Amino acid sequence: MATSLLRKVKAKTAVRAHRKVRSVLDGEHGSIHKGRSMDFDDLREYVLGDDVKDLDWKATARSGRPLVKRFVATRQHAITLVVDTGRSMSALADATSTKRDVAVFAAGVVAQLATRHGDLVGLLAAPAPPGTAMVRNVARAQYIPPGSRDVHIERILRTIHDAIDPAGLPSQLDGLLDYAGQNLRRQMILVVIADDSDLTDRRRDLLRRLDAQHEVLYCCIGDVTMTDPELSGRDLHVVGVGAQVPAFFRQSVMLHDDLVATMRRRSEATTTALGKLGIAAVRLTGEPSVVPGVVELLERHRRTRR
Repeated sequence: MATSLLRKVKAKTAVRAHRKVRSVLDGEHGSIHKGRSMDFDDLREYVLGDDVKDLDWKATARSGRPLVKRFVATRQHAITLVVDTGRSMSALADATSTKRDVAVFAAGVVAQLATRHGDLVGLLAAPAPPGTAMVRNVARAQYIPPGSRDVHIERILRTIHDAIDPAGLPSQLDGLLDYAGQNLRRQMILVVIADDSDLTDRRRDLLRRLDAQHEVLYCCIGDVTMTDPELSGRDLHVVGVGAQVPAFFRQSVMLHDDLVATMRRRSEATTTALGKLGIAAVRLTGEPSVVPGVVELLERHRRTRR
C-alpha cells in the first residue's frame, strides 16, 4: 500500500513550522480569501486593522467608544490548484528534493490552510503518462472538483505525484490556464504551482484574463544550481534530454556565480511582471522553503487585494 502523501505533508509541516506559520495552520490567521456573508453576529470594540466600513456608528455614539459589527461567514470558497505536471517538474529543486516533492508539499500546505477554514480544494493538472489512472475530460486535463475530506486531499496529492514523470510530456501549463479560463465558471481562488521559467507574453495574457474572473496566486519552483557543491560526486542528467552534465562544467566558480545571478534575475522579472498584473507570486527553492513561502504568498495576496 502506498504511503499517505497527506500524512507526510502534515508531518513535515509540524516539524518545519515556526511560531508565525504554526498560527496560520492552526486557524488563527485570516482566510486566504476576502469576503463574508451579511449575517450579523454581534459587536466588539474596534482594534487597529479592522475595516472602518464595519463600524456601527449608532452603537459607537451610544457607548462612547468605537464598535464594529461582526458577521458569520456562511459561504464556502473554492480553491483550485493549477499544477504544472510537465516532465521538467521531475528535476531537482535543491540538493535533497525534486520539484515534484516541492509541488506536492506546497499543494498539501495550501489544502490544509483552506480546509481548516472550511473551504474546498480542487485540482487542475495536465495528463499523466499513458496507463496511469486519472480523471479526464475532453480537453485531456485532469480536473478534480473541489472537496474537503482527507481522502479527497490525498487523491489530489497522489494525482500530482503520479502525473510528474521524467519520461512524460513537456509542460502543458498554458493549456491548463486556457482551460481554466474557459471552463471554471464559478469564481474561485486559483493557486498556480509551476516550474520556474520565463513568463511569456501568452502566459501573461492568460493570467491577466484569469485574474479578471478569479483570484490568482502564483507559486514557481526554482531549479537547483548544477554547480552547487552539495551535488559534487552525484551524476546529473538533463531532464528530457538524458545527457549527463560534465564534471568540469559543474566545478567552474565563474559559471556558478553566473547561474545564480541568472536565476535571481529571472525570479525578479517574473515577480515584477506578475505584480503589475496584481498577482501575488513567490519562488520556492526546496522543501524547507515551502511553509514560509506559502505564508508569504498569502500575505502578499492580502496586500495586493486591499
